[in-house]
Amino acid sequence: MSDDDIGEKLVRLESMMTHLEHQYEELNKVVVEQGKVLSKALSQQERIADTLREMRQDEIRSDNRKPPHYS
Repeated sequence: MSDDDIGEKLVRLESMMTHLEHQYEELNKVVVEQGKVLSKALSQQERIADTLREMRQDEIRSDNRKPPHYS
């Protein structure tokens, strides 16, 4: 293998490495953004669940009337 062949392979490897580094950075940005979106969605889901729980408790309290002879 000549020095020229080795040099060409090295340049090709460096080019591929640069491309992979760029892809890694782009994928990392996507993962970070998805993490933010997921966190926001989980927070919203928690608030909705709390609201539904409160509504259900209010419904149970309103249906839990004392019989007329207790008044």
